[in-house]
Amino acid sequence: MTARLAVTGLTKRFGAVTALDDVTLEVADGEVVALVGESGAGKSTLARCAVGLVPWNAGEVWHEGAPVSTMDEPARRAMRRRAQLVLQDAGLALDPRQRVGDALAEARAIHGLPPRDDLLDPVGLSRALAERFPHEVSGGQRQRVLLARALAVEPDMLLLDEPTAALDTLTRARILDLLDHVIGSRDLTAVIITHDVAAAARLAQRVVVLEGGRVVEAGPTMAVFTAPAHPRTRRMVDAAR
Repeated sequence: MTARLAVTGLTKRFGAVTALDDVTLEVADGEVVALVGESGAGKSTLARCAVGLVPWNAGEVWHEGAPVSTMDEPARRAMRRRAQLVLQDAGLALDPRQRVGDALAEARAIHGLPPRDDLLDPVGLSRALAERFPHEVSGGQRQRVLLARALAVEPDMLLLDEPTAALDTLTRARILDLLDHVIGSRDLTAVIITHDVAAAARLAQRVVVLEGGRVVEAGPTMAVFTAPAHPRTRRMVDAAR
């Protein structure tokens, strides 16, 4: 079976700094995989390469067997609609001059989809919030708006970059519950980029641990976290206890 997402031998350098070093991984259709590692491990760079937003130096990214490097612009646009990247910082990802409802409508219009008035419903937000600007809603609500914008274009895959970063404990738990429900109810493929072992354990069936731009451990989530083989994984598990 062709993987929903495959990365083979991916290397990305920023000048003298190697952000990704010969990374290879696959995400099956309908699978939830967590990319786990400390800040600077290469997780976010890998996510951006995975949707063709950042060029790489070697290797290839494949979506359902099609190489991203040879896609023409219409094919890339179609790929990015189906594989939605949800960025970490909602404050930066949302235009402060644009009302929430306009941001959701714009996402659908870009991909030629007709307007709808129920786009906040799947993330548990009132439709009245569509009239507000990003600074008029809470951090947790902004995170839900980012998810709603991604879901608005009817993707079959989400790449979520630190979806619970900078949230308080209660809001974090609610966002994790929401993500679990949305991914499960829509049978989505998902990649969760996180340094949070508990979030990875809550959402993912399989975990890939990155350190210094390399994959250092991978396997079923509970097996990896119960008996971590690599020192980096052990340190992260110990810190989460």
